[in-house]
Amino acid sequence: MTNSDQRGEAIEVMVQPEKRKCSVELTVPFHDMDAMQVVYHGNYLKYFDVARHRLFEQAGIDLYEYGMKTGILFPIVKQNTKYIFPLRVGDRFVCEAMLKEARRQIVLDFEIRKLPEEVVCARSQSVQVTVRRPDFKLELSIPKDIRQALLG
Repeated sequence: MTNSDQRGEAIEVMVQPEKRKCSVELTVPFHDMDAMQVVYHGNYLKYFDVARHRLFEQAGIDLYEYGMKTGILFPIVKQNTKYIFPLRVGDRFVCEAMLKEARRQIVLDFEIRKLPEEVVCARSQSVQVTVRRPDFKLELSIPKDIRQALLG
């Protein structure tokens, strides 16, 4: 999109496309509980992964297949989670994944909300980078085809 400044000169305006996001609805199984009868903190990562997989699937990306064909992998190098309200066995909840960045690295924000009240239970962010097999050499950007699929 092009606008003009006060002098009438053309300036480029970046229009931010709608962020890619998806939600999955899940129910807490008994085996996800810890001794305090709440979801063990490590299991939230599993819930985030379910939403992450669905987001990539909706973009037409199968990371496993992509890695097998190209030798390019996308490991998670950072995960930051804030636990706000505990989930318990049988609770229904929504886990939402939203794309924040897909140029140099893939950054996803997550939120888990207990249903039906929509109580926020956890928020998290993950960072994935691009590495090339077999030496796991770090690449400095996300491959163009993956970037385009994610950004639309």
